Amino acid sequence: MSITDVPLSTVITRALRAATRAPSLHNTQPWLFTVASPLIEVHLDRERLLPVTDPEGREARMSCGAALFNLRAALLAAGRGAVVDLVPDPEQPDLLAVVRVTAQRAPTPDQVELADAIDRRATNRRPFSERPVPPMHRLALARAAQAERAHLVLLETPKALDTLATLLRRADHTQEEDPEFQRELRRWTEYGDEREDGVPHSAGGPRPIGGTLLTPRRFHTGAATERPFEQDPLVAILATGGDSPQDHLRAGMALQAVLLTATVAGLSTSFLSQPVEVPHTRTALHSLMPEPGHPQAVLRIGYGHPAAPTRRRPVAAVTTNREECGR
Repeated sequence: MSITDVPLSTVITRALRAATRAPSLHNTQPWLFTVASPLIEVHLDRERLLPVTDPEGREARMSCGAALFNLRAALLAAGRGAVVDLVPDPEQPDLLAVVRVTAQRAPTPDQVELADAIDRRATNRRPFSERPVPPMHRLALARAAQAERAHLVLLETPKALDTLATLLRRADHTQEEDPEFQRELRRWTEYGDEREDGVPHSAGGPRPIGGTLLTPRRFHTGAATERPFEQDPLVAILATGGDSPQDHLRAGMALQAVLLTATVAGLSTSFLSQPVEVPHTRTALHSLMPEPGHPQAVLRIGYGHPAAPTRRRPVAAVTTNREECGR
C-alpha cells in the first residue's frame, strides 16, 4: 500500500502517536487532542501543570508546541498537508492550536527523515564523549530553530560557559532549598518503570565527578553511580522574540525541530532546565544573548550512547473524537 492509499483516519492516528512522543517537563505530557476530521485540536491539560516549577504554564505550552511539531511532521511525512492555526480563540486560552489536514502531496526526503527520527529521539542525561560537534551540524541546528521563528544561541566561549555554569548552580541551589519544589519533583520522579508518565529511575543520569558543572538535573538523588562528564560540552540557548503563549508554542515547535535535527545527525541532547525555571536566573541569561529576546530552553548537545525513550500514555488516553460542526 502506498502512502496515498492510507485512510485519513489511520494517518491521523499515527500522527497523534507521533505527537505523544514529544518531550515535556518531568514527562508530564500536558496535552489533549480533539479530532473532528480533518481538524485536530491541541489543548493544554491543566491537570498536568506543575504549579511550583512552571506556575505560568510556559514550559507546558512549550511541550504542547513540541507535540504540535511532531504531529505536523508526521502528517507531512505521510503525504498530507497541514495548516496550523496557533491560539485561534482568545476566549479559549487552553485551545492552543488547530491543525487542518489538507490534500495529499508527495513528502520530501527531508520530511520523511525528520519524522523517522521521532521515535529515536530521547533525552540523554548521561555523559557525552569529548568529540566536538562539527560546524555543519551546528549550522543545521540553528537553521532548524530559525525555520520555526526562534533563535538558537550557541555558547562557544569559556566566558559564556562559565557564566551559564554560575547561573545553573544558583538556580539549582534555589530549587534544592525549596521544599515545595522538591515535593513536586519527587511526585514525578521517585518510582520505577511501571508508569506511563514521569521520569523513571532508568532514565536518570549518574552523579558527575570532575569535568564541567554543566550537567543535567539529577532526578534521583540516591543514585550511587558516579561518572565523569565531558569537559567541553556544546550548550545552546533557545530564545524567542516575545514571551506570549503563542511564543511559547513556537518555542516548543523550534525546540522539537532542533532535537529531531540533532537526532538525524547522530547527536544526543539533554536539558539544562534550572536557569530558565528560576525567574532571576532566567533574566540573567539575557547577558549571554547577542540580541534581545526571551530565553525559553537551555540545551546540552553532543555525542553519546543511545538513550532509551521514556514511556508515553496511549493515544486513546489523550484523544477525544467528535463530529466536526459546521461542515
